[in-house]
Amino acid sequence: MAKSNTRHTGEGRGTLRLVLGDQMSDRLSALEGLDTARDVVLMAEVRDEATYVRHHKQKIALTFAAMRSFALRLEERGVTVRYVRIDDPDNAHSIVGELHRALEAGAFDAVVMTECGEWRLAQAMAAFAGVAQVPVEIREDRRFICTHDQFRRWASGKSQLRMEFFYREMRRETNILMDGKQPEGGQWNYDAENRKKLTKGLRPPRRLRTPPDLVAQEAIADVARLFPDHFGDLDDFGWPTTAEQAETVVADFLEHVLPAFGDWQDAMARGEPWMWHGLIATSMHLGLVDPLDVCRRAEAVYRAGKAPLNAVEGFIRQILGWREYIRGIYWLKVPEYRERNFLDADRTLPWFFWSGETDMACVADVVETTRANAYAHHIQRLMVTGNLAMLLGVHPDPVDDWYMTVYADAYEWVEMPNTRGMATFADGGIVGSKPYAASGAYIDRMSDYCGGCRYDVKAKAGEGACPFNRLYWGFLERNRGLLRDNVRLAMPYRTLDNFGPERRQALLAEAEATRTKLGAVTTLE
Repeated sequence: MAKSNTRHTGEGRGTLRLVLGDQMSDRLSALEGLDTARDVVLMAEVRDEATYVRHHKQKIALTFAAMRSFALRLEERGVTVRYVRIDDPDNAHSIVGELHRALEAGAFDAVVMTECGEWRLAQAMAAFAGVAQVPVEIREDRRFICTHDQFRRWASGKSQLRMEFFYREMRRETNILMDGKQPEGGQWNYDAENRKKLTKGLRPPRRLRTPPDLVAQEAIADVARLFPDHFGDLDDFGWPTTAEQAETVVADFLEHVLPAFGDWQDAMARGEPWMWHGLIATSMHLGLVDPLDVCRRAEAVYRAGKAPLNAVEGFIRQILGWREYIRGIYWLKVPEYRERNFLDADRTLPWFFWSGETDMACVADVVETTRANAYAHHIQRLMVTGNLAMLLGVHPDPVDDWYMTVYADAYEWVEMPNTRGMATFADGGIVGSKPYAASGAYIDRMSDYCGGCRYDVKAKAGEGACPFNRLYWGFLERNRGLLRDNVRLAMPYRTLDNFGPERRQALLAEAEATRTKLGAVTTLE
């Protein structure tokens, strides 16, 4: 594949078809009706997309490798691909710039693209459509299960947009895990069965990783050369970069890992990054696998008696429920959602979120595995790093940037509602019904982190106490005016009220000192 290749054959003017870096799918709407004799597919690796946040090196390498492999796949089908590599000397380094260059280089009567997954790029595409010299058609992204119109209809008139009720609607719509008009097993949700702490001596299963093929090896080398200062390591890269590789990972998960996923999905263990999780979000977000197909295949595993209902329902809920719901919330609420800061958080993000240099064993482990793998599972993200950022009162902007930077599966449509909605409660309750604030007791219950930590998870206050404990009550007291009437926080506030005013002030003072000591200082306006 040439670094920049334009071939235009056949009679008449063709269509320029844009394929973005997270659209590696044969089912992409932009490719529907493609005429191999006249049309050209444009794909471009540009610095604007690699650096609008300083993405983890593995995220960039994954994207470049998937793009290059998909371009080769198209060319094998006889498709003309104009592919612009990151080191092409003529690279405009923006998607809009490459669209203009392609239009100048070839004779096209239209541009066709699939809608962007992120608001900032969608705005740029809309602006381009307004000035382009040919008609621009922006098609709906039909790789998702729920359309924008469906989600808006579901959300219309509701005072609360709870994922659980959206999920039930999607179950009915797709007839997945249904028994007639009732949920399979008589319950919609088996989450109560999916919170087991890792049993002592039980080890997670062997996980299938994907050794980089020649295309991925080349992409990894390019990233190491061109983005040396970005966060993360490349040594242990093991993400699928083609549809065939992704299918192998999905099949392995469904057969060997899914049966125990339900029981242990919330558990954490030192030095165990994968646990029983699917490791297929990167492939879904890139378009390498079809989310509805994965859900139906998981259901088939249950129907065949090879996995229990709590495991299969919990896994399907993450895709059919949570993934679709989060995307719906994002597009329903942007751009205003990007400005939400319900708790008026104003602190900086401590440096140890990047370096891992902290005596908090849980945080150090999560940052270490994130640097090595561009991955941490959902409880590590929510209840360790997210919980800590919220307790510290870190402004949601740097928290957004951190999550977007460090994870290979991070795209704004999925990351921002998780960050501002779940992790930091910055949206004030659109996504979550309460802040997911917790002391060290939760981490102790769900992991083996605390046993080897220098801090005492049983101590509630004092220099040697777990920082999560020292921050928790101060967080509630600091935000009393905003959170006191939340019915799901009634119990902790009753406990806090029983402490009396002097003790509450002492807890608040200790939390303030802990925030400063951990590096969450007030420098943001």
